[in-house]
Amino acid sequence: MNTHTRRFTLRGPVGAIECLEDLPVLAAGESARGVAVIAHPHPLFAGTMDNKVVQTLARAFVQCGWRAVRFNFRGVGATEGTHDAGRGELQDLLAVIDHATQLDAQGSPEGHAARPALALAGFSFGSFVVSHALAALGSERAPQQLVLVGTAATRFDVAPVPQALHARTLVLHGEHDDTVPLADVMNWARPQTLPVTVIPGVSHFFHGQLPLLRSLVVRHLHAGPRPAP
Repeated sequence: MNTHTRRFTLRGPVGAIECLEDLPVLAAGESARGVAVIAHPHPLFAGTMDNKVVQTLARAFVQCGWRAVRFNFRGVGATEGTHDAGRGELQDLLAVIDHATQLDAQGSPEGHAARPALALAGFSFGSFVVSHALAALGSERAPQQLVLVGTAATRFDVAPVPQALHARTLVLHGEHDDTVPLADVMNWARPQTLPVTVIPGVSHFFHGQLPLLRSLVVRHLHAGPRPAP
């Protein structure tokens, strides 16, 4: 954590959810572009919100002016509950999204309440959970940006990305991923005609290549559509 990170707890479906929010450095009068909610890898294999890939994703969003919210799934850290193979974890994610995008009248025309722009990102198991959140959110609350890293298409039924979100989506995968073989991700992406950016020589956890991961996400966020004012 740094001076622009705050720890907080919110009430989830089965109890407390432990969260961290990383804040961008903004000029006077400047507002954050929105809020990015980032989901961590598999809880039963040491996945937490402090995972290095998750932290790197948060730094990339913060660098681009977004608030970044990380959280622990149920049964991890101070988050209550037990692992639920993705079902309960989806409810945890939706609870964090609801909290992070609460209606805010500040800065809205004539004081009308409006939700901040939303971005979603997930690593490995987190990508699987994020994929199912897209359907739950629907088109009206669809994210402005979507980043999926090491998408866990081997062991889990990852949902397809809606066609309308393809231009806002970055799928990153290591060529030498020994946890989720690249072929499995391509088999998931191919029927959708969803592009996958393959990083040569990189493993599942991007060992030694986290700066590259960060730069690719930053490039995507700068190039993608900006939230409406």
